[in-house]
Amino acid sequence: MPMADFVIRECTTIDELDSCIRLQREVFGLPDLEISPRRHLIVSRQAGGWTLGAFVNERLVGFVHHMAAIRGNEIFGYSHVMAVDPDYQNQGVGARLKWSQRERAIQEGRSFIKWTWDPMQARNAHFNLNRLGVTVGAYAVNFYGTDYGASPAPANLEAAGIDSDRLFASWELDSPRVIRLANNSSPEPVPLKPAALIEIPANWSKLCRADAVHARKEQLRVRSEFQQALSAGLIAAGFERSTEQPRYLLYPEEAWRSVQQ
Repeated sequence: MPMADFVIRECTTIDELDSCIRLQREVFGLPDLEISPRRHLIVSRQAGGWTLGAFVNERLVGFVHHMAAIRGNEIFGYSHVMAVDPDYQNQGVGARLKWSQRERAIQEGRSFIKWTWDPMQARNAHFNLNRLGVTVGAYAVNFYGTDYGASPAPANLEAAGIDSDRLFASWELDSPRVIRLANNSSPEPVPLKPAALIEIPANWSKLCRADAVHARKEQLRVRSEFQQALSAGLIAAGFERSTEQPRYLLYPEEAWRSVQQ
């Protein structure tokens, strides 16, 4: 498929929101119980959230759903779900959606957006850490319950006890690193040696399908390593791509922030 010529705008009509439901089914293969329904998207918009869509000739090919959230007295953004049509993946649609989300959040006076991803998914780790510039300081165990999205055989996953563990992305919208990435500038080399490395399977979905029991053992190992590292004051701030040994790069939080100023 040729590179897409797409536009980003808010989804406001019933048909556009229903297209977001369709994309969730197509991209994630989730049962209806796990899909964010139209009413959720509508109510979220009334409560201060919004859904940005990527359109090609008025056809929705991707979307990101943004909710209003609160920590203390601060209102910030929570990015609940993003999906891109398989025919339009690897064409910059996801990146454009996220940068457009950042721009709108800043226009609304926000400086922080939070979301989650599966720590075992190397592609998401690279996108979030290296391309968007998020950091990770929190890990959630079995955040959503049994993870149907990890394999097309949920019954096997339940038998093996595959949990929906998640990392929490912290996106500081006006940090120097994020600003450079937003301006298409390469981030400056990190003048720090990682204090810890956490390796993940090269192809998590394939491993789940082939050997769910071994996948469970790998998940428990990664979970334990992240919990130990985060409790020691480290944050994940980079990811090393590899077809054999992809791994997270973790640094002392205080030292990382000092070199990013």
